[in-house]
Amino acid sequence: MNQIKTILLAGIFFVGLTSTGLAQDSAAEARVLIEKAQASTLGWDLVESLTTEIGPRLAGSDAEERARDWAVARLTDLGFANVHVEPFEMEGWQRGSIALHVGDPYPQRLVATALGGSIGTPVGGITASVVRFATLQDLRDAPLGSLKGKIAFVDGVMTRTQRGSGYGTAVQKRGAGASIAAQRGAMAIVIRSAGTDYHRNAHTGGLRYDDAQPRIPAAALSNNDADQLGRLLKLNAEIELTLSMSSKRIGKVNSGNVIGDIVGSEYPDEIVLLGAHLDSWDEGTGAIDDGTGVAIVTAAAKLVSMHATPKRTIRVVLFGAEEPGLIGARAYLKANSDDMDKIIMVSESDFGTGRIWRMDTGIARADEAKADAILQVLRPLGVLPGGRTASGGSDVSVLSGAGAPAISLGQNGWEYFDLHHTPDDTLDKVDPAALAQNVAVYAAFALMVANAEGGFHAPEKQETAGQ
Repeated sequence: MNQIKTILLAGIFFVGLTSTGLAQDSAAEARVLIEKAQASTLGWDLVESLTTEIGPRLAGSDAEERARDWAVARLTDLGFANVHVEPFEMEGWQRGSIALHVGDPYPQRLVATALGGSIGTPVGGITASVVRFATLQDLRDAPLGSLKGKIAFVDGVMTRTQRGSGYGTAVQKRGAGASIAAQRGAMAIVIRSAGTDYHRNAHTGGLRYDDAQPRIPAAALSNNDADQLGRLLKLNAEIELTLSMSSKRIGKVNSGNVIGDIVGSEYPDEIVLLGAHLDSWDEGTGAIDDGTGVAIVTAAAKLVSMHATPKRTIRVVLFGAEEPGLIGARAYLKANSDDMDKIIMVSESDFGTGRIWRMDTGIARADEAKADAILQVLRPLGVLPGGRTASGGSDVSVLSGAGAPAISLGQNGWEYFDLHHTPDDTLDKVDPAALAQNVAVYAAFALMVANAEGGFHAPEKQETAGQ
């Protein structure tokens, strides 16, 4: 009787596994793949090569073009199929030089960087009194015309969190502050960097000009110098700043997305899309943003092809021009709009090299059991269940917004915004063990999604409404 009970229980367990749509052999393959990926140095080799041979990769620059050539060569050498570039045009920008000084009676230099896309100052710079606003909302509340002939300074410390959620609030002053200040008459704007470090590094990043308002120069102060300026204004509210910037927009330039496939054995037209972005800001060498992402998804897909057989195609898309505003992602959607129904999953690595610790889903409720089965395989790597409103990541949010199913593999971002968009974003900040854990998670995840019975589907509309 006990033997019969054991057989029945084993049968129930087996049915429980297969009823999720994740076959036993796929889970077993994924576990072996995890071991292989954690022992591999391919991820490190790729990020070392990209950041050393190419360095910073400003969107639309010659360096970004060299990075595309690098990516095509690497994907080809690694045996990816259908390797190609999908080109697009964008508005180019050059950083130029910057100098920011406090006038009498406390003359001193402040450390600042131009915000991406900002215009420059007139030759000789701008000298004007500065008005501090504790928050962006305070700037919005200032009367129209009240900043005529002045420089606006928007302060406000970014909150450090594991998920990086403080960035969403802090970055608003960077994106919208210039046009809000211009509407109130400001000649220029400086902001506290959207970052959490206390090294004397300013964080760059893109701004958005409102075409209905004049364009004014915009720069970010290091956190240290934002503190310093705040203290100086308490001593003397009438101090002046002199800002000189030679940044400029340079018209239409070329960029592009690099694409390569690990072709599926049974359903080659169905796509598991793994994304990262190839461009970076030009202050550091773009190691954590997003050289590690490029390395993680490329190495993961290659390791799947070496140690398992994916039934669906695993596509790596290395997007161009993410930093100026997801330009490459929108170009990919436009170029591939007729094939969107073939994408069964999107996920992107674009949050440095912190260990992956949670999995968030943006899929149909009926597919959640498959995601839970995948999560069980990933749990030994420290991955926990997350929420149900995932977009998949930065670039691929454009694709999930257009109806693609998405899963976000969330990394520990506690220290990410210490380095993000600064000169400190360099290879020595990459933790090889954490990088290997990321590669292992992405490889196992990609294989199990590629082999899941029935694939994955977008979440029901009522579940994503209002996101």
